[in-house]
Order: sequence, then C-alpha cells, then structure tokens
Amino acid sequence: MTRHDVPAAFDRAATAYDRLVGLNPGYHAHLRAAARGLAGAGPRVLDAGCGTGASTAAVLAAVPDADVVAVDGSAGMLAVAAGKTWPRPVEFVHGRVEDLPAAGVTGPFDGVLAAYLVRNLPDPDRTLTALRDLLRPGGVLVVHDYSLSDHPVPRWIWNAVCWSVIIPSGRLVAGDASLYRYLWRSVRDFDDPAGVVAMLRHAGFRDVRCGTVRGWQRGIVHTFRAVA
Repeated sequence: MTRHDVPAAFDRAATAYDRLVGLNPGYHAHLRAAARGLAGAGPRVLDAGCGTGASTAAVLAAVPDADVVAVDGSAGMLAVAAGKTWPRPVEFVHGRVEDLPAAGVTGPFDGVLAAYLVRNLPDPDRTLTALRDLLRPGGVLVVHDYSLSDHPVPRWIWNAVCWSVIIPSGRLVAGDASLYRYLWRSVRDFDDPAGVVAMLRHAGFRDVRCGTVRGWQRGIVHTFRAVA
C-alpha cells in the first residue's frame, strides 16, 4: 500500500475504525490536548483529515464556538463522521487535503488541526505550504501525529505494540490487517520530531513548538504547534 492508496483503505476500514481506536488508551484525550493548542486563535477552524470525527470533537471541545470545516479524502470515513450528532453545525467536505481548492475549501482560517495526516501525505512539504496559505497571518497550525523520537526505546515499543496488538486487532475487528501494516511502516519511515519541526519551518511557519504525549506513546506521538 502506498500513500496514494490510503483514502480507499480507510473507506474499507471506516465502519470498524472507531472500535479500533477506542482500544488505544489515551487516543481521544491526546486529541483533545492537541486541539487545545487552537484555543484563542479564532473561531474559523479547518479540521484537515477529520476521519470519523474524533479530531472534530476535539476541536469543538477546545473551541466550543468554532465554525468547523472538516475535510477528508475517504468518503467512508466522512460518512461515519457526518452521521454523528454534533453540538453545533459542522461543514463536512469530501476532498483530498492536497487539493482543497478543488473541494471548494477556501481561507482564511484562524486555525488548522491536522491529526494523523501529515505522515500520510504524498507531498507533505507542498501541502503544509498550502495550509499555511489558508491561514490568516498569525493563525495557528496544530499537527498531531506519530513521529518516533531518535532513541531506540520508542522504536522498539512501536514495533512490539504493532505486531502484538495493533495488526492482530485490525485483522480481528476489520477483517483485514493491510491498513494497520501500512500504519506500522508509515510511522517507522516518517520523520523524527526534529525533522517535522524543520518541515514546518521550511513551509513558512514560525514559533514552532513540539511536545510528546504521556503513557506508552511517549516519544511516539507528538504535537507540533506553529504560527503562520
């Protein structure tokens, strides 16, 4: 599976996806903590790669009066998200984040949350630059994703958890483990935190900050906050 195949793979996994991420301790709490980086930025928020809406819920928890545009390239995942009950209207848009103008998504936005997205993009540098252009000056981008620290322990934990828990669970719950084998590879091959910080700066962001989460994913999942 390549990055171009990811939306179709998520289409097939959509109905089981919430059950699988629910098995991940801290998944929703980590998203809410990441989305708090948008607090105070302003009410118009883009949820780039919203999936089944877990990140959308995190945005609304952090910014209760947010006007959210939630975009995803997987029609299956988006249908699950749009079918949920929301405390205020959310505009769900089917489209690839790499080409938001084609989906009718235009700025300026006050904030962007990109959760578990950048690692899956065919051209992260180009897309991050496009997201910067959608933000108003001073707008905030929060990237929340797997990014293994340059240390052997997080890498060892990631490999062990994938092959003992994540991949077998994907096969059991979804009936197909190919997406979860891709997840293992994509995280293993993605930039370390220093590389993601450099990527954001190269895309024209400033005041880039990075922090990791608590629990077993410490040094594995990181949140990056940057200003346009």
